Amino acid sequence: MSHYGTLREQRISEAAEDIRGAKLYGLNDEKLGKIDDVIFDHSTGLIRYVVVDTGGWLSSKKFIVPADRLRASTEHKDDFAVDLNKKQIEDFPPYKESDLESEGKWTDYEGRYRSKWETNPVMHRAETDRNVTPTTGQMPGNSPSERVANQGAGGWAAGSRSGTGSAAEAAARSTGRIVPAGTDSVVISNSAAGIGGRWDTFQARLRERRKEAVAGCSTCTGQSATKRGSESAGTLKKAV
Repeated sequence: MSHYGTLREQRISEAAEDIRGAKLYGLNDEKLGKIDDVIFDHSTGLIRYVVVDTGGWLSSKKFIVPADRLRASTEHKDDFAVDLNKKQIEDFPPYKESDLESEGKWTDYEGRYRSKWETNPVMHRAETDRNVTPTTGQMPGNSPSERVANQGAGGWAAGSRSGTGSAAEAAARSTGRIVPAGTDSVVISNSAAGIGGRWDTFQARLRERRKEAVAGCSTCTGQSATKRGSESAGTLKKAV
């Protein structure tokens, strides 16, 4: 199982390239907060989630968004958007960074978090009551980010975590729905590509400086490798 961690205050790019500090907007251009940190795979440097600081409107202060659910904002330069509203976010289980330190706790949190995308969907496009049939390009595996994600290190969609999806779910991003009406499952691939210049540059810098970014991680250096399930200490050292 992949080992995830955050960057916290570590700088891996120029300030202008850093997505931390960028604003995140939801449905109907509602401001949700700003990107405070990223959760990335220590073995690949791929960003799996962004951590969003709400500025106080959410009781738990912060929430996470899967990287492949983000897109560049069309209304706000260098900022990002996601098909969520505040009510849906309030229904997510509270995010705690400390859960990342325990494989069991993080696996449990991801399961509970993912279930909210499955059981509390946006049923239709904002401001309309029509359902939308997915096009060929919206079918699973046909979007640019899905193709790139499936070629690289996989998230839930690539099989590294449990979960199933449907053809209709692939249209979620374009239709404004987390899960379209009539479906009961969702795939969150936790990988993204082609979101926008600022994102792509930051992701590239993180991958280039991955070893530096994980240098302080005791798990990656092999000191706690026995906690990684079937992965051996030698495998971890080799990956780094």
